[in-house]
Amino acid sequence: MSRATCATIHLGALRDNLQRLRELAGDARVMAVVKADGYGHGLERVARVLDRADAFGVACIADGQRLRAAGIRQRIVVLSGIDEAADIAEMHRLGLESAIHHDSQIDWIAADRDPRLLKVWLKIDSGMHRLGFAPVLASAARERLLALPNVDRDIGVMTHFANSDVFGDAQTAAQIACFDSITADMPGARTLSNSAAVLGWPQARGQWIRPGGLLYGISVVAGKCGGDFGFRPAMSLSSKLVAINRISKGEPIGYAAAWTCPEDMDIGVVQIGYGDGYPRSAESGTPVLINGRRAPIVGRVSMDLITVDLREHGDAKVGDPVILWGQELPVEEIAERCATIGYEIVCGMTRRVRFVEDQN
Repeated sequence: MSRATCATIHLGALRDNLQRLRELAGDARVMAVVKADGYGHGLERVARVLDRADAFGVACIADGQRLRAAGIRQRIVVLSGIDEAADIAEMHRLGLESAIHHDSQIDWIAADRDPRLLKVWLKIDSGMHRLGFAPVLASAARERLLALPNVDRDIGVMTHFANSDVFGDAQTAAQIACFDSITADMPGARTLSNSAAVLGWPQARGQWIRPGGLLYGISVVAGKCGGDFGFRPAMSLSSKLVAINRISKGEPIGYAAAWTCPEDMDIGVVQIGYGDGYPRSAESGTPVLINGRRAPIVGRVSMDLITVDLREHGDAKVGDPVILWGQELPVEEIAERCATIGYEIVCGMTRRVRFVEDQN
């Protein structure tokens, strides 16, 4: 038998979340971001369920290859763009669109002899300072692209926010103002908003929104979960109790004796660990659900197992189900205990986790 660790993907939640985003987006179209294997939910699975998205955003050409092989026909935008000159032929073959964020990419397109038009999005660095043309260089980069006979003249423009999950943030307001000023005289579609910006910055909606985490029911707004904004988690992670041991007062639990029993007590052992993708950084006190009720992790997370305090679970027995996160235990709460965000946690599922689909 396989391990009990199971990630249930709620297909209905994905559909509902897309619809909720459409309601928030107004007239803007939705570019569903499915990078990182659909944020750990399964790239092909997510794309098939989100078949009403207007386009998909991916991190690399390999994602585009997988989506086309799965029969996905929507527009696909490679958000990091071409990485080398040889990528252009594959972009044409697959009908992918490319973000353009650096002069080297324009040089490669200029040297390419394929007469077919490449659809591109000009990326502007409005303050994130990661990828994109600096404001003083953006217009010249666009003119270079327009001068090339193998570039579609309908050039979109995009930027990315550094701090949009802080509503009312001065940096995001400055980025919006910078982008609006640079692109005021540029025709073409605009896309600025990631998930947090869809929620907190309606003035940055543009013609396209690019939600990622909210599609999966996950928020990065501090102290909030996706449910607080009307989104449903698309993943539930579960396992089971495989042992219950009576441990004496003063005895340490797990590696490095990181937690000591304050009294004689029952310790439950759950079949999950960082080898499955459960974060090793989860501290003692991080909750799980046993038969629908909370129990805290005690001791360190190991590769294959975690240990939990069963003092409030006198009726627990071997084989009982354990929920690590899901509808009743938001992944954002687990992420906060690990000093990270829910995105990182759901993206960390390993191949030994069994995935099942649920229509709800």
